[in-house]
Amino acid sequence: MKQRTLIRFAISLGVFGLFVLHVGGVLPLRLLDTVERFTYDARVQLSLPGTVDPRVVIIDIDERSMAELGQFPWPRDRLATLVDQAFDQYQVAVLGFDIAFVEPDGTSGRRIFEALATTPGWGAEVAGLLERFDHDRRFAAALRGRPVVLGTYFSPTREARGTADVGQLCAPVIPRDSARLYALDYPRAEAYSANLPALQAAAASCGFFDNPTLDDDGVYRRVPLLQAHDGDVYASLGLAVTQLALGGAGLGFRFDPPDMRDSLHLEALVVGDRVVPVDERVAALVPYRGAQGSFPYVSAADVIAGRADAEVLRGRIALVGTSAPGLRDLRVTPVGKAFTGVEVHANLVAGMLDGRLYQQAPYYRGIEVVQLAVIAVLIAWGFTRLSPLSGAALGAGILLAVTALAWGFWSGARFVLPLGVPVVFVLLLFLVQLLYGYFIESRGKREISRLFGQYVPPELVEELAEHPEALSMEGESREMTVLFSDVRGFTSVSEQLDARELAQLMNRFLTQQTAVIQKHRGTIDKYMGDAVMAFWGAPLQDPDHALHAIEAGREMLSAVRELDAAFAERGWPQLRIGVGVSTGRMNVGNMGSSFRMAYTVMGDAVNLGSRLEGLTKAYGVSVLVSEPTRTAAPADWAFREIDRVRVKGKSRPVAIYEPMGRKEDLEPVLRTELARHRGALQLYRAQDWSRADAEFAALAEQSPHCVVYQVFRERIARLRASPPGPQWDGVFDFQTK
Repeated sequence: MKQRTLIRFAISLGVFGLFVLHVGGVLPLRLLDTVERFTYDARVQLSLPGTVDPRVVIIDIDERSMAELGQFPWPRDRLATLVDQAFDQYQVAVLGFDIAFVEPDGTSGRRIFEALATTPGWGAEVAGLLERFDHDRRFAAALRGRPVVLGTYFSPTREARGTADVGQLCAPVIPRDSARLYALDYPRAEAYSANLPALQAAAASCGFFDNPTLDDDGVYRRVPLLQAHDGDVYASLGLAVTQLALGGAGLGFRFDPPDMRDSLHLEALVVGDRVVPVDERVAALVPYRGAQGSFPYVSAADVIAGRADAEVLRGRIALVGTSAPGLRDLRVTPVGKAFTGVEVHANLVAGMLDGRLYQQAPYYRGIEVVQLAVIAVLIAWGFTRLSPLSGAALGAGILLAVTALAWGFWSGARFVLPLGVPVVFVLLLFLVQLLYGYFIESRGKREISRLFGQYVPPELVEELAEHPEALSMEGESREMTVLFSDVRGFTSVSEQLDARELAQLMNRFLTQQTAVIQKHRGTIDKYMGDAVMAFWGAPLQDPDHALHAIEAGREMLSAVRELDAAFAERGWPQLRIGVGVSTGRMNVGNMGSSFRMAYTVMGDAVNLGSRLEGLTKAYGVSVLVSEPTRTAAPADWAFREIDRVRVKGKSRPVAIYEPMGRKEDLEPVLRTELARHRGALQLYRAQDWSRADAEFAALAEQSPHCVVYQVFRERIARLRASPPGPQWDGVFDFQTK
């Protein structure tokens, strides 16, 4: 046993070491990264607000705009009109461009006017026209003095963009002389493409819209908020827009722990009074609100023409971008495979404004290693101490706990915990441990099956082999249903046959009855001479145990009648049975002695089932069920209330019923009879003997085969002769089985 324990712990340690190498980046396993990303995306999709955020509006250069105003890029004077309209007519609060204006506008004829200005005699005449028709000047004038952020993009290498930087960057948010802060692990760029100097000088700020931290699968899950170039650090488009929207808020840093800044474990950026969680690369997880369209879209053509709804834009943050597929600004995200890049920025801006960003702490990998270590110990311990089935339950419990923990932190604290890697670790470790158990330890279980298979029911052999420690007197308490059946007049039947014929008759009868019970998912408890005991709800759970028992009891009656012809041919007597069905909490399990055990049920509800079978003879009905059985049955089943009785061994009265079938299958005559029977019972319990007797007499005349009516008439005659008094509860006492 000790050796097996050591082997199992060694297995766990080996698998744990493999996963730690992955977590540490020594042995990257792409499959684990894929699963982790899948679980992250699943959490994103399950927690989407699914509402439209009106605070950020996207001015969309869509296909309609290009059909109306021409293909993009447009002349800069048209963009100047868009800026003027956005601020003057629609009064937007901040305007951001998910576009970089790298090259001069070639549509204005500027070069022609510049050439004419140098021609003798033309300088004075052309100077005014040059300023009038210079679209870039017109655009710069529209930008000047307004809260506008222009887009830029960086390249990790000069080979990716060429050897020369293009355009002019805005002022950095962290200058190069802040050496300590620059020591953070910012994404670093070698080259950039920025806006024309005149345009950038006129704009309030700039922000990059490239994503150097894009995941390997090309999905936009996180976006860096800062990026370094030539010693300076620049803000992303979303961060720059948020700063302007907060009145030019400054930028701060929060480290973990706060009193150990030399560690440079950056936890969050501080923008004004907003805390923005970031990872070790200063990247923020995009807080997607939903599929594309989670922010209002306004066509750029409508803004330029003055047709847009002013209430949609007034006082809002506006981002200019494009949804047109031809402009190639579509991104793959966890919430859509064709998501506009500008809406990614909109989600970031909205998330930073309301503090809705998720945090992936710098100690994320440490948390992952601790999770794996705990899981490895638990599974190794479980498989040394528990049976395979209990070990499987432990594995399922660990999976549930890991998932619940990750979801709890995600939804409650907006904190990202590892999920995919721990889940794969649990499954792989469980599989390895299970295979070891199957090939090494299953030989002993097969021996148990060989020794005991011929003595216990087949359905229990497998359970015994899986759980040899389950051989005990202990059981479990479950809500179940039990059925008792008994052959009526069996003494008379046995007197008509010799021993061989009686055995043949009973074998055929019990085989048929057993088949019916098993057909309805019942478990045979035991045969007691001519009696059968069965139960539902164990060893397998059965939520419809009451219904299955009722259906089995009624079909057992039909099955007995099917034997009549065959028995008559052999000269055997016909058989008739009574069935009692009871539902309630019962103790079930392996019970008995050290010499012999049986999988059986015990409890008050079991005893009541036996009593109900005995009462079928007193009322002349074939099937009786308890009130809990009737309650647990589907609502579309009809029952005849037979009586309220006190059975032997019970002080409390119980209501007993006869199942009549599904309501929709009942004939109208029978429905009427059942209603009259309910009325007769009410009269009986009210001690209105005359009217009750009259009703039961009428019912007996209508259905002379129903013994119940005659039983109540005889009982009423006795009660008339000896009135029970005002304290009578209408309950009949039975002192026999």
